Amino acid sequence: PLDYTTYLLAGVIPWLGFQDALAKSSTVILGNANLVKQVIFPVEILPVKGVIASLAGQAILTLLLVVYVLAVHRTLPWTYALTPLLILIQAGMMIGVCYVVSAISVFFRDIKDFVQAFATVGLYLMPALYLPEFVPGVFRPLLYLNPLSYLVWCYQDALYFGRIAHPYAWVVLIVFSLVVLRLGSHVFQRLKTVFGNML
Repeated sequence: PLDYTTYLLAGVIPWLGFQDALAKSSTVILGNANLVKQVIFPVEILPVKGVIASLAGQAILTLLLVVYVLAVHRTLPWTYALTPLLILIQAGMMIGVCYVVSAISVFFRDIKDFVQAFATVGLYLMPALYLPEFVPGVFRPLLYLNPLSYLVWCYQDALYFGRIAHPYAWVVLIVFSLVVLRLGSHVFQRLKTVFGNML
């Protein structure tokens, strides 16, 4: 493994991207009410647009991490080549989650406050700032119940460990992302027909 700074950034950077996308999705429908009320406008692109913008910022931060690792360690592990694949998998998960959040925000206007609270505490609910071994045994199963822990473990494999140290996390993340994308899209399609009336 590399140094603690790399460990920290490997987990925090994808969380920042996820958090930013959540924040955008909680207001994207309400903030574009005029567009949503137009019958011909494809409302589905609004949450996706927010996700793409968040991932662009995440990609810049990841590039800075690459520069840091090259400057300090003079080499990059081969697993850095897996980063584009991870971002693609993460994008699917984020789009699914943001579809749900953006749809629900039309009915519950204060969802953005919940998202802000979750963004504050969410970082401490996954092994981004600490090693799982530091968590007391009685609380450790909570890490495995948190889907975002698997996202962090995959990024740590690629950017910190330099090997696939958590193979099960990759399987869980891929399956979870596909399921969430499908369910999120279904929920959004079912609810978008009443957006105009609610706005």
